[in-house]
Amino acid sequence: MPPSPPKILIVDDEPALRHALRTSLAANGFTVEEAGSGEQAIGLFNPGRADLVLLDINLPGIGGVETCRRLRRFATEVGIVMITVRDSEEDHVKALDAGADDYIVKPYRFRELLARIRAVLRRIQPEALAEHLRAGDLELDLERRILKKAGAEVHLTPTEFDLMAFFFEHQGIPLPHGRLLRAIWGPEYGSEVEYLRSYVRMLRKKIEDDPARPVYLVTEPWVGYRFNPSEPDD
Repeated sequence: MPPSPPKILIVDDEPALRHALRTSLAANGFTVEEAGSGEQAIGLFNPGRADLVLLDINLPGIGGVETCRRLRRFATEVGIVMITVRDSEEDHVKALDAGADDYIVKPYRFRELLARIRAVLRRIQPEALAEHLRAGDLELDLERRILKKAGAEVHLTPTEFDLMAFFFEHQGIPLPHGRLLRAIWGPEYGSEVEYLRSYVRMLRKKIEDDPARPVYLVTEPWVGYRFNPSEPDD
C-alpha cells in the first residue's frame, strides 16, 4: 500500500490565513487540520494526529511559544515549524528553545514555507533514522559510535560523539546554545555557553580542513550553531 499523506496541523487565529494555507497544502498532497488557538491545538492533539504542526508565534491565550513547549512535552517526534512576524533574534531563539524544529518569518513565499515543511518531515520520517548518517565526506555510524572523515576514523570522546550525533540528526537547523546543552548534558544545563564552545572548538579541529574557517560546524550568530550538510567544496 502507498504511504499515507503527511498530516499537518495549522495553528493560527486568523481563519482566512488558515483557509489559504489549508487549500495550498492540500493541493500539495497533505492532510490538513486547523486550530484557532494554542489551547484548542493542545486539546485535540494526540499521538499520530499530526506529523507536523505549523504554529503561529503570536496566538491569543497561552501564545505560540508556550503552545510549542507543551506540545513538545508529549509529542517528541512531531515536527514543529513556527511562524514569526518579526525577524528578531530574540523571537527565533525563543521559538527554537521551546522545541521548534524551524521557523519562518512573515511575509513569506509559500514555496519557501513548503520547502521548510518538507525538510523537517524528511528528518522525522522513519527512513531518516538510519544507523549510518552522512554529510559531505563525513560518515557517522550510530550503532558502533564511529565517525569517519573521507574514510578515515576520527577519534571522539563519548561526549563529543553524542554532540556530533545530535548535529547530524539536525542537519541544517539553527540550534540554540541552551537546547544543545540540555540535549547533551541534561535539563539542569542551559547557560554554560563557554563549556559548549570548548567542545565545538575541539570538534572543529577534528572534522574541519581549516578549523578557523569551518564548513560543517558553523556559528549561527546570536543563536548557537548550525551543522551544514553541504559538500566541503560547495
